[in-house]
Amino acid sequence: MKAIFLDRDGTINKDPGYFHDHEDIHYFDDVKNSLKELSHMGFELFIVTNQSGVGRGIFSEECIHLIHERMQQDFAPMGFQIKDLAYCPHAPEDNCDCRKPRPKMLLQLAQKWEINLQESFMLGDKISDIECAENAKVQGILINTRNIDPKGKTSFQSLSDFVLYLKN
Repeated sequence: MKAIFLDRDGTINKDPGYFHDHEDIHYFDDVKNSLKELSHMGFELFIVTNQSGVGRGIFSEECIHLIHERMQQDFAPMGFQIKDLAYCPHAPEDNCDCRKPRPKMLLQLAQKWEINLQESFMLGDKISDIECAENAKVQGILINTRNIDPKGKTSFQSLSDFVLYLKN
């Protein structure tokens, strides 16, 4: 199986900082149609996200699950789903082995779902997402890079630009 691993905040939805209210998700305009296209192209969709707000005591792990459930409800009418979610609840100073750019979350999903990493992509809005991809031997793609320097990494201004690239 081939997969698209997606960072959540800043890639799928707008990132106001420590986003944790499932009632207040603001997707980028092209996300639903782009994810539908990727799903129809044969990719399974996964979320891989650092959520240090849990480790910092800002919100609970339940908030993460409620957001994921809400996303599934929002995406279901479009004819696709997020197959699974992996998240790191630790603060950066915890020095855990699951926080991106370390590849543990991505590799665990790959093993669980028998994903062919060579046919898969990791999409994110931060260099740490791309480093995670590189550490897992997956092609990393920067999305929504208007405010960061891609430092020579493959990047697209939007998820729909990436979809167009794959189609051509």
